Amino acid sequence: MSPDSYSPGTQTADRQARETRRRRLILAGVGAAALIAVLAWAMKPAGQTGGGRSGPGGFAGGAGGGGPVPVRAVAATTGTVDVTVDALGTVAALNTATIHSRVDGPLVKVPFREGQPVKGGDLLAQIDPSTFQAALAQAEGQLAKDEAQRAGARVDLERYRGLLAKDSIASQTVDAQRFTVQQLEGAVRADKAVVENARLQLTFTQITAPFAGRVGLRQVDPGNMVHASDANGIVVLTQTHPVYVVFAVPSEYLPQIYRHFSRGDALPVEALDRDGKVVASGKLAAVDNQIDTTTGTIKLKALFDNSDDSLFPDQFVTARLRLDTVSGATLVPSAAVQRGAPGTFVYVVNADNTVSLRKMSPGPSSGDLVSVKDGVRPGEKVVIDGLDKLRDGAQVALIADSARGAATPAAPAPPPGQRPHRRHTESSAAPSAQPPAAPVRMTS
Repeated sequence: MSPDSYSPGTQTADRQARETRRRRLILAGVGAAALIAVLAWAMKPAGQTGGGRSGPGGFAGGAGGGGPVPVRAVAATTGTVDVTVDALGTVAALNTATIHSRVDGPLVKVPFREGQPVKGGDLLAQIDPSTFQAALAQAEGQLAKDEAQRAGARVDLERYRGLLAKDSIASQTVDAQRFTVQQLEGAVRADKAVVENARLQLTFTQITAPFAGRVGLRQVDPGNMVHASDANGIVVLTQTHPVYVVFAVPSEYLPQIYRHFSRGDALPVEALDRDGKVVASGKLAAVDNQIDTTTGTIKLKALFDNSDDSLFPDQFVTARLRLDTVSGATLVPSAAVQRGAPGTFVYVVNADNTVSLRKMSPGPSSGDLVSVKDGVRPGEKVVIDGLDKLRDGAQVALIADSARGAATPAAPAPPPGQRPHRRHTESSAAPSAQPPAAPVRMTS
C-alpha cells in the first residue's frame, strides 16, 4: 500500500505517537541527569561538603568545614585611653573691627599692604587734613581775641575798684565791669573747647589700628571721598593671636564639663583638620549660659595661642575636647569588635586553637584601639583578620603578623595507617592557597 493511500486521520495519529515518544525520551534524559548528580554528591568525601553556616561571621571553617580557618589575632593590652568628645567648630578671631573714618574728606594715603600684620597704633589711612587745620587755626584766633578782651576787662575792673575805694565812681559801674569780665571768661572757656574739638577732628584724619592684628582687603582706594557714615569702612582688622574656636557639644556632657570648668581645671581641646590631623592645641575658655533647645547642645569656646597662624578666622575644624583620662583600661583593636545579633562581641582564641564568641561592653576609644569594660581580659588573643568565616567553636590557624597575606600553614597529617583520599587532600589544602580574608570593621 502506497503512502498516498493513508487517510488524514491515520497521519494525525502517527504524528501524535511520535510526539509522545519524544517527550518520554526527554523526561528519561532529565531523570538520568538528576540521578547522576545525586550519586556524584553522595560519593563526594566529607571534606568536600560545605560546612554549616557560621554564626554572625558566615560559613563555618572548623568542625566539618574542611580544616582550620586562617586568622590573625593580637593580644588585648592594658593602657591609658582618653575620654573625648568631637564636634564641628568654627575659628573666630579674638577681636574683629571694621575700620571707619570719623570725619569726612578725601583719602590721600593708605600705607598698609593688604593682608599684612600690623601693630596697635600703626597708621592705616590718611585723610586730607587741610580743612581741619584751617578750622583749628580759626578757633585758636577766636580764643586769642577773647583772651585779649578778657585781659582788658580785668584791668578796667581793677581800676574801677580803686576809684570805688576813693568814692570816685559808682558801685554799679564796678559791678557791671565785673560781670563783663565773667562773660569774657566764659567766652574764653568756650573758645578753648572749640580749639580742642578742632584739634581732635584734625587727629581723626589719621586712622590708626586700635589693636595688633592682620588687615584684610581694603574697601576704598586713595583719591576717593570717605564719610563717617560709610557702611563698608576702609578695611577689616582681625586679631588672631590668640584665637577662639567655637563649637557645640550635646548637653549630656555639660555636668562633666562644668564640674571641671568650675574648679578651674584646664580642659584640653585639640583642633583637627579635614584629614583628622591635629593642627593646634588649646584649652577650654568659656561655657555658654544656656542650652540651645532646638539642637540640645551647649556652646563652648576654646582659646588657642595660634602663634604659627595654623588657624584662620571662619575656618571649619573638628574640636576634640578631652573630658577625662582612664588608666589601666583593657584595649583591643577596633577591627576585632563586631556587632550583630548577639550584640557587641569579639572572637577570642582559646589554647586549643578554637575561637569563642565573647560578648563585651565597649568603652571609650582612642585611635584604632577600643577600651573594654568587661568580656575580655588583658593577654587574651582576639581575632582581627578572617572574621567573615568564623563561628563559635571553629578551629583556626594563626598567621604571624610578619606573614600577612602569605599562605597559611599546611593542614595536619592524617593518622598513621590511614590513606588520605586524593580529592580530600586537595580540598584540605585549598584554604592555604588563599590569602586571609580582610578584617571586618563595623561602627555603630
